[in-house]
Amino acid sequence: MPDDLQPLQQGPLQRGPGNTIAPTGAGGAMDLAMSEAETLERPPGTGTIPGGAPGGPGAKPRSLWSDAWRELRRNPVFIASGLLIVFLVLIAIWPGLIASGDPLSCNLAKSQEGSQPGHPFGYDTQGCDVYTRTVYGARASVTVGVCATLGAALLGSLLGGLAGFFGRWGDALLSRTADIFFGIPVVLGGLVFLSVITSTTVWPVVGFIVLLGWPQISRIARGSVITAKQNDYVQAARALGASNTRLLLRHVAPNAVAPVIVVATIALGTYISLEATLSYLGVGLRPPTVSWGIDISNAAPQIRNAPHMLLWPAGALSLTVLAFIMLGDAVRDALDPKLR
Repeated sequence: MPDDLQPLQQGPLQRGPGNTIAPTGAGGAMDLAMSEAETLERPPGTGTIPGGAPGGPGAKPRSLWSDAWRELRRNPVFIASGLLIVFLVLIAIWPGLIASGDPLSCNLAKSQEGSQPGHPFGYDTQGCDVYTRTVYGARASVTVGVCATLGAALLGSLLGGLAGFFGRWGDALLSRTADIFFGIPVVLGGLVFLSVITSTTVWPVVGFIVLLGWPQISRIARGSVITAKQNDYVQAARALGASNTRLLLRHVAPNAVAPVIVVATIALGTYISLEATLSYLGVGLRPPTVSWGIDISNAAPQIRNAPHMLLWPAGALSLTVLAFIMLGDAVRDALDPKLR
């Protein structure tokens, strides 16, 4: 048989140290780089997952939440703000961990005195320990911020999600109602609404913040749901006969909740600042409740004679608001793939 009719030699042929000649079904040969040859020899079922890490058989791609958690763990801003928030929550729940005194125990003989052993922040006008009141003031501020955020997020997400999913007259009614609430100045509304309430607990302030805070979150939830329900997987599930409840809970809501979480996290710090503002004006929290806003209001007239009375509660308030805003920024960067 002539040489040109001899069958091709089976198996790869070596042609130099860097390349491999692999047989093809067409009777010819093609040059493959060494990495491509190794890919051909890899057993079926193996592959790589995003990021270059090898994956075993049936390896699943990472989800948005797992990717976000990986980004957050590497973000020093998230770690610093998270540790500070954990510390604030701990002292809000158990203030006795770092403060052994009574915030309502005062001695007029020590009025406006400065730092002393065992009392590093000095005393206020009534002779109360500023350090103890600053520590105990975290409880009211954190309680108002967390409860108001949860209430506004739940109410706004529910109304906005339903309006965005079903549309029609419900969407129009929600939009016009939200416009009415957006037209109410927050501080002026607080002066009018809270001035007629005599309760000294945190719940009237929480209710007022929820009342004026839900429209912002509802608009975010509405827009996110409208975007999510137009995706192909939602249309495919609808074509397969999925009910509106299943579409909303299983397909739309999990993919529309990320913007709501980001806005709610940033709003938490804003709500704490709003509570301090209303308490400073005398319509928010009231004595005997211990609040940073109340202490700042009492210290403002004496800022020249005893600046320490204003420095410590105002510094604690600023640090708390900054921590929640930084946490919200870190969560936003992690949940938005466009910012990576």
